[in-house]
Amino acid sequence: MKIVAFVPLKLNNERLSDKNIKSFDNGKPLMTYILETLRKIRIINEVFVFCSQDSIRKYLPPGVTYLTRSETLDSSTTKINEVIESFVNKVDADIYILAHATAPFLSKKSIIQGIDAVLSKQYDSAFSVQKLQEFLWDTKGPINYDLTNIPRTQDLPLIYSETTGLYIFTEKLLKEHKRRIGFNPYMIEVSKIEAIDINTYEDFFVANAVYNEINKNDKNT
Repeated sequence: MKIVAFVPLKLNNERLSDKNIKSFDNGKPLMTYILETLRKIRIINEVFVFCSQDSIRKYLPPGVTYLTRSETLDSSTTKINEVIESFVNKVDADIYILAHATAPFLSKKSIIQGIDAVLSKQYDSAFSVQKLQEFLWDTKGPINYDLTNIPRTQDLPLIYSETTGLYIFTEKLLKEHKRRIGFNPYMIEVSKIEAIDINTYEDFFVANAVYNEINKNDKNT
């Protein structure tokens, strides 16, 4: 059973320039955190960075393999399935772990939880989610509660949102059905901190504050 993890990266980010190599205050380049976490998981046979720019090599932690991807996949119109299929066609494995540099606080425990679920064969895939119990609206009005009978937030219907930080799937699922989430997926419920996803300056600002608060607390323990 071969398990590989890959982190797709590009440097021409539109919403936050060079976000994947941008460093936290008193910290390392953003991409470093998820890569180091993946490398600590012994059951993962190999960890890849999938990027078109060879210059990314200088940011790679020890034990991470660089794999060149086509520059055509760096377009703003590129769909994630195109990136996934390109990687899978280059690297053979039984189980793939797709993780993103923009989710730096994703924990080793959560990743292992997802791997174990897929290895059990009770689930054909796994992905990270955040529990959402909030008053939700669309343009027509509230979609999960009645304005004349407002419930407590903890009594609202339970909804999960994809954090987009982590997906685990089998080779068969991807090649036969072109899907990273299967027909019987396991939802890995993560904390609000683990769910942080960095795409804009505001996201980075918040994540930077979280990082330094965690770092401060670690030093005091």
